[in-house]
Amino acid sequence: MERTNDSILTEFVLAGLSAHPKLQTVLFVLVLWMYLMILLGNGVIISVIIYDSHLHTPMYFFLCNLSFLDICYTSSSVPLILDSFLTVRKRVSFSGCMVQMLLSFAMGTTECMLLGVMALDRYVAICYPLRYPVIMSKGAYMLMAAGSWVSGLVDSVVQTSLAMQLPFCANNVINHFVCEILAILKLACADISINVISMAGSNLIFLVIPLLVISLSYIFIVAAILKIPSTEGKRKAFSTCSAHLIVVIIFYGTIFFMYAKPKSKESVGTDNQDITGALISLFYGVMTPMLNPLIYSLRNKDVKAAVKNMLGRKNVSDGL
Repeated sequence: MERTNDSILTEFVLAGLSAHPKLQTVLFVLVLWMYLMILLGNGVIISVIIYDSHLHTPMYFFLCNLSFLDICYTSSSVPLILDSFLTVRKRVSFSGCMVQMLLSFAMGTTECMLLGVMALDRYVAICYPLRYPVIMSKGAYMLMAAGSWVSGLVDSVVQTSLAMQLPFCANNVINHFVCEILAILKLACADISINVISMAGSNLIFLVIPLLVISLSYIFIVAAILKIPSTEGKRKAFSTCSAHLIVVIIFYGTIFFMYAKPKSKESVGTDNQDITGALISLFYGVMTPMLNPLIYSLRNKDVKAAVKNMLGRKNVSDGL
């Protein structure tokens, strides 16, 4: 088929959940509330870490990066999701869709890398506590964080560039809430083997390898903790890792469902939206960033103490 002037080259149409109008209304209110909680929760985490000098450590530096990343990720997609809930079919320009896809993909890849370096940080802290200040110096952990951001951006540029080079035909309806890369690949009227291979390579480098790093780190962490003689010592060591481990399970559980097995256009070429896959994608895009600050604050005494301290000083200053 030939490209046409009014085809996908100029705009996309987001199908959203147009077949479920009642569900859209409920989801609009729910997603809006979650987005506000994401901004509030992650904003508080960032403010507390910057405010309290006791939290100026590698672990909390990475957590601050994670919170900032969650705000950026949701801000790149949630407004579009909310808008799609209000209209039957939301029109998005080709360039706008590509930019949104670029940002969302970059944030997702960066989070994979950040979770990996956070696991390494915990491994060094527990297995080599005496050498921790030397190994995790300011230069080292800042370089690790910068590497995560750069890796995410580079991978996203590669995947987005490959998608932009594909020829698209008359069908420009994306069966999704947002401009999601797999949903866009389904619309191409050409062989997407290179895209599938590239996505598979991206999955290996930015999903599988960080997960292996996390798994190996926790194997050594558990082995080191079991050698601690006191029960209290074991409990404290486990508490420093539990929040990160919960976040990893939630994050990878949803992202692997969506991206671990990119399918060819022929195997997924259907006009009927997979409601289950869409809702899981929504869970990954909104629920996970909302849960992260709750998990870290509720299970971390240092963060809770810093929040109370900051709020206490604010109340005192307001009373003066």
